[in-house]
Amino acid sequence: MKHITFKSLCLLFAASALTACSFEEVNTNQQEITDKELLTDGLYAGAPLTALQKQVTPVGTINDKTEIINNYQRAYHLSADVYSGYFGENNNWVGGRNNTTYSLVEDWISTSFRESYSKVIPLWKELKRKSKDSNRPELFALAQILKISAWHKATDMFGPIPYKEAGEDKLVVPFDSQKDVYQYFFDDLNEAIAIMAKQADQGIKVMQEYDAVYGGDAVKWTRYANSLMLRLAMRISNIDEAKAKKYAEMAIKNPYSVMQNMDDEAKMEKGAGLVFVNNIETFANQYGEARMGSAMYAYMGGYEDPRLPAYFQQSSWSKAQPLGTYGKYAALPPGTISKNNDTYKSFSVPNIAKNSPTYWMRASEVYFLRAEGALRHWDMGDTDENLYYKGILMSFKENGVDEGKINDYIYSDKQPIGFELEMLDPYIDAHYKQPTTATVEYGGNQNRKMEKIMIQKWIALYPNGMEAWSEVRRTGYPKLHRVYKNRSNGLIDSQKGIRRLQYPTQASSSKEDLENLEKARQMLKGPDNGGTPLWWDCLNN
Repeated sequence: MKHITFKSLCLLFAASALTACSFEEVNTNQQEITDKELLTDGLYAGAPLTALQKQVTPVGTINDKTEIINNYQRAYHLSADVYSGYFGENNNWVGGRNNTTYSLVEDWISTSFRESYSKVIPLWKELKRKSKDSNRPELFALAQILKISAWHKATDMFGPIPYKEAGEDKLVVPFDSQKDVYQYFFDDLNEAIAIMAKQADQGIKVMQEYDAVYGGDAVKWTRYANSLMLRLAMRISNIDEAKAKKYAEMAIKNPYSVMQNMDDEAKMEKGAGLVFVNNIETFANQYGEARMGSAMYAYMGGYEDPRLPAYFQQSSWSKAQPLGTYGKYAALPPGTISKNNDTYKSFSVPNIAKNSPTYWMRASEVYFLRAEGALRHWDMGDTDENLYYKGILMSFKENGVDEGKINDYIYSDKQPIGFELEMLDPYIDAHYKQPTTATVEYGGNQNRKMEKIMIQKWIALYPNGMEAWSEVRRTGYPKLHRVYKNRSNGLIDSQKGIRRLQYPTQASSSKEDLENLEKARQMLKGPDNGGTPLWWDCLNN
């Protein structure tokens, strides 16, 4: 992203109506796909389905302009992807006062809300209407699954969002508490799973030609929805374990259960006649900005993880350090500031190709979710130890690592290592101690087992920074490096790290809009800033 473009935020809260834009302007001029457009293309319900899938994690094709890529960068990469510990950045946006240094940029957080929430509404509404018009409940079930796939990221970034009345013809749509939003997630997912399972029972394909994820395979959609329910159940496990256990076990015990193989993974790669491109590849190679995060260096380097060369390329920097037998690597702590775009250009680049898939969920994550559930004595169909090792093995498979290396890895006594970066121009004197003494081999007390599950889950989730950041906030694991430059003016604790994004406020608003937003703020645990934890973030990590 070479330039930051500040745009009108009139569309930002399209359906939640936190702006002064008229309802007619928002819903007819900007994002709605009209019947005329659909009929011209001969697609009817197909076009909004594919478009909604492209919005779950914003992704485009080789023929799209860079707007989608830049939107993803502002919405997710320069926040969640960095906060997760996966990446450091070779740039100095806004004079070093930006999201990566905890000085939240209004345009960037506006983009985060718009991409994760507002843009979903018109497409979801269109599919809902088409489902009703054509008497195809499975189409609405799919729309619900996709909506929740996007909106759980919105609420996990900001907190309360409009849900129950979202999409209704109102200028001001009230926010729902995050506690209520999660209950709506479970209710809507439960209904969608039941409908999709009926299609699976009959071997019916759902919008096969326009489904870019599973080609209309109802069995895989049912498994994905169950896996999503498991993910969401685990998210609330520390604040409401009884409810979390209920929905986690419901997902596992469904006849179609959850993801178990690579064929089950949800990803945007190619489908519906389209070939998608990976956003992070552009940031890494074309922009020269995304680089290896120091936490990845500490954990993967210390463990001499066989996935390391699959994740990052070696560095040509003269002071790069050897990590095991995999060559030399150089990484960046979060919140570093570059003098120019060449400062860290020779540091380790993400090993992501233009055609690498953009993953929503992979089977390895599901094994680690089940391992944690089993550790909590929930019925997850296997023991926590077995599921833990299955998760590591699945991650090896997913990344093309020789399975013969698994025993050497899981029975090694290697530990994460410390990290240092010293430079004169720009001046950097970063020193981070060994984050933990945890080895890969499963064992120890309850807390140690939890830490090991979360470390391996974090490694396996790469480069899904949004999910990784959420899990780090929920559990406190893995222990990441503190931000190098904290420019939040004391609002965000460097040791605890950023807990959420504040609500955007740039757009002009009516009195009613401001009152509505203020009600949302009252639902938070504290001030509307990045230091206030979300409802489910309750361990004071």
